[in-house]
Amino acid sequence: MKRMVYLKNVTTLRFQEERCTGCGMCLTVCPHEVLIPNNGKVRVQNRDACMECGACSRNCPTGAVTVRSGVGCAAGVINTALGRKKDSCCCVIEEKDSSAGSEKEGVTCC
Repeated sequence: MKRMVYLKNVTTLRFQEERCTGCGMCLTVCPHEVLIPNNGKVRVQNRDACMECGACSRNCPTGAVTVRSGVGCAAGVINTALGRKKDSCCCVIEEKDSSAGSEKEGVTCC
C-alpha cells in the first residue's frame, strides 16, 4: 500500500470538533482522505497527508476546519518542477499489511 506524505508536522490544518455539525462536506472534497467520519462528526485521520489545497476549509459551513491553502506543498511542487528534488514536498511510504497492523517497508522521497 502506498500513501503520500507531505512535510511532517508542518501543515496549517486545524480542526475544532466543537464547531463540527457532521455535514460531511470536508469528507467529500478532501482529495487525500485526511479527515474521516467519527461518531456523527469528523476527525483528522492523517494530518501529514494534507496538501493544504483548502477544499475542506472553503466547504465547511461552520468553520470547524481551517487551513491556509497554498502555503505548504505548493512550494515543494514548484521546487520539484524546477528540478530541486531535495526540496520536494512529498515522500511515498510503502507499507506492507500484516495481521499485527501496517509495517513501514520503505520511504522514497521525490
